[in-house]
Amino acid sequence: MSQRKHQDRAAGGLFKDLAPIDERAAVAAAHSRASALRAQPPRLLQPNRQQIELRASDLESLLGEDHRARLVWGYVERQDLSRLSEAIKARGSNAGRAAIDPRILFALWLYAVLDGVGSGREVARLTREHDAYRWICGGVSVNYHALNDFRSGNEALMDEVLTANVAALAAAGAISLERVAQDGMRVRADAGAASFRRQASLEQHLAEAGELVKDIKQRSKDDPAAASRRAQAARERAADEREQRIREALEQLPQVQAAKRRNGDKPEDARASTTDADARVMKMGDGGFRPAFNVQMASTCDDQVIVGVAVTNAGSDMAQMAPMVRQVMQRTGHTPEQWLVDGGFPAHEQIDAVHEHTRGKTEVIAPVPEPKRKTGKDGDDVLPPDKHQRKEGDSEPVAQWRSRMAVDDIKDVYKQRAATAECVNALARNRGLQRMPVRGLGRVRAVAYLYALAHNLMRMVKIAPQLIGLGTGASAAAA
Repeated sequence: MSQRKHQDRAAGGLFKDLAPIDERAAVAAAHSRASALRAQPPRLLQPNRQQIELRASDLESLLGEDHRARLVWGYVERQDLSRLSEAIKARGSNAGRAAIDPRILFALWLYAVLDGVGSGREVARLTREHDAYRWICGGVSVNYHALNDFRSGNEALMDEVLTANVAALAAAGAISLERVAQDGMRVRADAGAASFRRQASLEQHLAEAGELVKDIKQRSKDDPAAASRRAQAARERAADEREQRIREALEQLPQVQAAKRRNGDKPEDARASTTDADARVMKMGDGGFRPAFNVQMASTCDDQVIVGVAVTNAGSDMAQMAPMVRQVMQRTGHTPEQWLVDGGFPAHEQIDAVHEHTRGKTEVIAPVPEPKRKTGKDGDDVLPPDKHQRKEGDSEPVAQWRSRMAVDDIKDVYKQRAATAECVNALARNRGLQRMPVRGLGRVRAVAYLYALAHNLMRMVKIAPQLIGLGTGASAAAA
């Protein structure tokens, strides 16, 4: 209906007093209002993160039923930590502050390793800010001193827990010791290259450190009010610790000198670190030389479960095979059928030692080194002998190893070594085992055990969930 007809009808009816509509003016007014609105800023609901909210929630509701933190806690609850509980002195109505439950500290470190966190200070921060760490603590305040002390001071406990877990898996038939692969990886030590000194320099530094200790203690006696007791005690403690580290470096020097002699180097060039006397300069995977430790791990080929862990400051793998075989037998109560290692392990005396300890039940699967080329009197190359044939001076186990490695089926078995041992090592590095956060062989072993326990926990989710309280189905916590 046209505008004119509307006006005609309204003229004789209810709206006869209305003025006629100017269509152009109405359109112009609408455009004007729209332009004015567009010129104004939009109204937005912006975040205000400074406001205080009161939220009623419990820690239990923060995590889902299949969260990894629950898996870790369920695992820790099943471990025997009685040796730690027995050492706690706060009992009954006796004076003293209540101790932190050792299960909390253990669970925090296991979860931190799986999370790729290796710093005690960082874990302590996460216990205040991250829901998973807060759930594990359950309202208990944890500081980094307690965390670091737990990790560094419980080498024997973690060794026992690893043995108990591996033995349980073997007894349940969840792992097979038909084939075990061993490999070592060099992990950077917490010591600088400049901390390594020769004997003369160490003796000079020791004398200077001793004089510094005497000077600090004498000044404290002469003027007790010169500084606070805490600051004075800290200075004395630091000086004493430096002197002790230098003494430990001097004690380690004969071992370094002996290694130099075995390698044909000059023993007077031997050096030891004043930061970590147990660390040694080793050739790393990138070809460089840095202070490091040699972390050895033995894993089952079928299940990739770590059944043996060792830490040494020897840069070579040559003497590490037989001790690891003995360790695995002690942990599991079973004798491996085949032991897979790379070419850096099979020294002849090691093959003999494995044969003797296992009574010939364990076959060493390792590549036979290529024989050295010789030149004849006429200058021509002499055809080298077959490396798989028995050589003069070979023992019976060594001769069997040579002939065994000529079989194609055994060569195919050897291919499982890299897929097992190197995969386990790569997982440890991905979880943060790039540089040791502690000093000293004992503490470094504790860190290595912790990584092995975390690795095996995730493997147990797949192969034996019933041992950690899970059902037979797959768990999202394993992701």
